[in-house]
Amino acid sequence: MSQIENNNLKSQIEDKLNAHFGVAAHKASKSEIFSACAILLREMTARLNARQSSEDGRQLHYLSMEFLMGRSLSKNAYNLGVLPELTKALEEMGFDPYEIFETEPDAGLGNGGLGRLAACYMDSLASLDLPATGYCLCYELGMFRQKIENGAQVERPDSWAIAADSWLVPCYGDEVEVRFGGRLEECWEVSGKCTTSIKDYTSVLAIPRDMLILGYEGKRVNTLRLWEARSASCLDMNLFSGGDYVKSMEKRTMAEVITKVLYPTDEHREGKVLRIQQQYFFVSATAQSVVKRHREKHGNVLSFAKHHVFQINDTHPTMIIPELMRIFMDEDGLGWDEALSIVSACTNYTNHTVMSEALERWPQEIIAQQLPRIWQIIREIDLRYRASLAQDFKDDDTAVLRNLIIEGGMVRMANICLAVCDKVNGVSKLHSDILKNDLFRDVYSQSPKRFVNVTNGIDHRRWLSQINPELHFLICELLGGDEYLKKPELLKGLEDFSDDFEVLRRLDEIKLQNKKAFSQYAFKTSGTNIDPSFIFDVQVKRLHEYKRQMLCAMLICHLQNRIHQNPEAYFAPRCFIFGAKAAGSYSVAKRIISLICSLSKDIEDDELCRGKLQVYFAKNYRVSVAEKLMPAAQISQQISTAGKEASGTGNMKLMMNGAITIGTLDGANVEMYERLGDENMFLFGLRADEVVNLKKSGYSPVDVYEKNSDIRNVLNRFSKGFSDGESYSDLVSRLVYGGDEYMLLADFDSYVKTHDRLYETLSDEKSRSRISLMNIARSGVFAADRAVSEYAENIWHI
Repeated sequence: MSQIENNNLKSQIEDKLNAHFGVAAHKASKSEIFSACAILLREMTARLNARQSSEDGRQLHYLSMEFLMGRSLSKNAYNLGVLPELTKALEEMGFDPYEIFETEPDAGLGNGGLGRLAACYMDSLASLDLPATGYCLCYELGMFRQKIENGAQVERPDSWAIAADSWLVPCYGDEVEVRFGGRLEECWEVSGKCTTSIKDYTSVLAIPRDMLILGYEGKRVNTLRLWEARSASCLDMNLFSGGDYVKSMEKRTMAEVITKVLYPTDEHREGKVLRIQQQYFFVSATAQSVVKRHREKHGNVLSFAKHHVFQINDTHPTMIIPELMRIFMDEDGLGWDEALSIVSACTNYTNHTVMSEALERWPQEIIAQQLPRIWQIIREIDLRYRASLAQDFKDDDTAVLRNLIIEGGMVRMANICLAVCDKVNGVSKLHSDILKNDLFRDVYSQSPKRFVNVTNGIDHRRWLSQINPELHFLICELLGGDEYLKKPELLKGLEDFSDDFEVLRRLDEIKLQNKKAFSQYAFKTSGTNIDPSFIFDVQVKRLHEYKRQMLCAMLICHLQNRIHQNPEAYFAPRCFIFGAKAAGSYSVAKRIISLICSLSKDIEDDELCRGKLQVYFAKNYRVSVAEKLMPAAQISQQISTAGKEASGTGNMKLMMNGAITIGTLDGANVEMYERLGDENMFLFGLRADEVVNLKKSGYSPVDVYEKNSDIRNVLNRFSKGFSDGESYSDLVSRLVYGGDEYMLLADFDSYVKTHDRLYETLSDEKSRSRISLMNIARSGVFAADRAVSEYAENIWHI
């Protein structure tokens, strides 16, 4: 990218302020300044996009129900190569660049690792010059903005309208109609061919709003297409004229609710209907759009698979399969076998969970009512797949039963993917092995070549160089340049400095400055004082029982008990930092958040813990908070039950910023351990096979509770309650008498001993800095560029 003079950039920002807001720079608000900068960068990116030649090769269409993009202003300026100039221009205009960047709300398009992975892959696809379009819904309010009130999570709407209006470009000429409900009419021709049409349906318009995704150094511009739901009828004039104003807007309201929020609660029937509508609206709009452009460019759809490949990121977009079948048969006149052959050749499925209960399944009666033609096609896929399974497993009815698509009145979405998709992949070696040897073992036994592993990766340019600039400068100095930004494997060269005292000292100083910056953020946003001299012990991820935030809470309570038992003993000062959102309907997860908040307050009020132990819960954890915390973290808690975490990406971000991992052999921790070894990573707990064997042998958490006084003391405190008077006996009963499904009690002793060993190691500053450096040096393999290259070569063939 050619450099732009900051004077030129300044005048262009002023032009945007005048054109879009009618204000001069000295009268503009921070949000207006942000929007002007965003619009300017969007237009610069659009000009690059216009100069790209049209593609004749195979195009990737990446389907994900969420894209956790975070903020885009500094990222886009970074990729355009104008971040220093933009910063200087804002300063010359009298604004603090940091405050302008902070004004941008996080894009409300995701929740956790699934969405952040998709965002990282979009950056790598563009940076590696690979043709791709991402697809998602344009959620008006995201998932939710988390507040903590009286120690409990409260969900609030999370509007990101300022950012949406600045980055997204409506493409009204590409709108499509999505149909719900109605009845089917079949017309049989003399030749025996049947054509099916839908009558008396409800129509919803899908309006594409495009976000341009610019690769590093402006190599390529790809598109993230977000579908917004609009009613085909904005107002019923008869009802309105009659004074029934609310009812006159009913159709509009029911249409627009489809893209109102991410993951609406589905505990009730209405929630299930909405979730199914969201998923079908998403894939139908995408499929229609892609097929329409294909026809315009290539004529008929017979060559469709040659030019297009779809990646189904988790099961949410599964209905792309029957929707493509519908289009090819009902609109293009193909027969079943011909249509299925094309769909099979161009769809692939990424699994993100090994827990069978987490694999999506929806009531067949809702799908039949809402999507009668799609239901008809799913039934036919199921019928033919049943016959194939019966042939493959003649003497094993159980194998047939567990792989059925329609069973017990439910439609199993993952099994549709297994029946049709060309490739199925896991997201870490351990995860893929579990898919092949357990969860999907039957299908794997019949078609092993369909199964592939692609271990997850992260955007190292964002999650290292952009968010941790002082570390980036040190790396560039040591490696002789910034080539690692394009070749992350070059980070391994840092190992040469593992015994260089001056390098380790500088690394330690960078970490301290990052800790001070996070402490200032915590005080500014919550009034909490965190001493930056404390060890920052971090667990940040979605709140789920298998991720075992409660196990960390048990450790903290145990440490508090230890301080009370021997107040004079040396205790390395530490602050445990949590960040987590619990799904609105996940009551147990929300109770665990309350437990952590109660524990935090109790320790804050405890004079013996002052100066030794602290707990901080970072409310409304999101990408922009992670960008502040990752560079400051010193310990990375990756403590999920072995065999439950598919991969994880937070573990990679923390590793890349020099945090030292304490964890189980789960997900990508396995591959991290292969590279780090015992000297640079701290493992504890049961292995995945040991978890299975212990449960089979009759694991009794009651026995563990009765025999282990440390566990008993901790859980009794939970039951009794803390200084706020709140008892957590319900969570305790769930562990002790509810089977301890995620093996917290079984792993507790090992966890405590390993945590003590970790802190003993960290007490030596040189050892601490050396291990931190080795983590950074060996993190390059976990870059998204590597993962995307593997997808491109082994699955997408682009």
